[in-house]
Amino acid sequence: MKRLIPILLLTLFFSCNNQAQTNPKQDAVKNAKPKEVPLENGLAKAYFASGCFWCVEAIYESVKGVEEAISGYSGGHTQNPTYEKSNTGLTGHAEAVEVIYNPKVVSFSTLVDVYFASQNPTQVNGQGPDRGSQYRSIIFYQNEAQKNIIEQKKSALAKQLNATIAAEVYPFQKFWIAEDYHQNYEKLHPENPYIQNVSIPRLKKFQAKMPEVLKEKH
Repeated sequence: MKRLIPILLLTLFFSCNNQAQTNPKQDAVKNAKPKEVPLENGLAKAYFASGCFWCVEAIYESVKGVEEAISGYSGGHTQNPTYEKSNTGLTGHAEAVEVIYNPKVVSFSTLVDVYFASQNPTQVNGQGPDRGSQYRSIIFYQNEAQKNIIEQKKSALAKQLNATIAAEVYPFQKFWIAEDYHQNYEKLHPENPYIQNVSIPRLKKFQAKMPEVLKEKH
């Protein structure tokens, strides 16, 4: 687990080798009817899984129009997932983020662009040193319009790279908020070796790709 890495360990060599599961219950999740989250005070919510949620939370919080990103779990078939349980690879869940955003400032389409620009889109079951089904890439849709946006962008990227895009496309069902100590981890623990060696370089790489979408300060 990331939080158990000794302070002197070079986390570039850190990985978690959990087996991806095969479970009929997981197929039911993939084929379920999507649930749409209503606007609240003019703000919308979108859900993305892309490796370590510490990294993804920091990336989305750097984007104009995003009010907050919350770390958690989604995409699985079990109830009340925890960090320890999801790390077994048996719950079906992936580390995910809930992105709370102003749709008048940033569109869902742009958030999907951010998603693909901030990861290695061809890496299966992980991002960087984080490996396992709990780190797999998933984009969640809440309606057919969002699903079409995702599929079109995924197809275009596949043609551009002449490669298979690893991100799965799931109907959104439920987001489980992660433990308190995971929230705002990059901001609260800038000296953590994982943050120094993985999270911050990934954030900076994304920011160099899409400077036009960034907040003035992050």
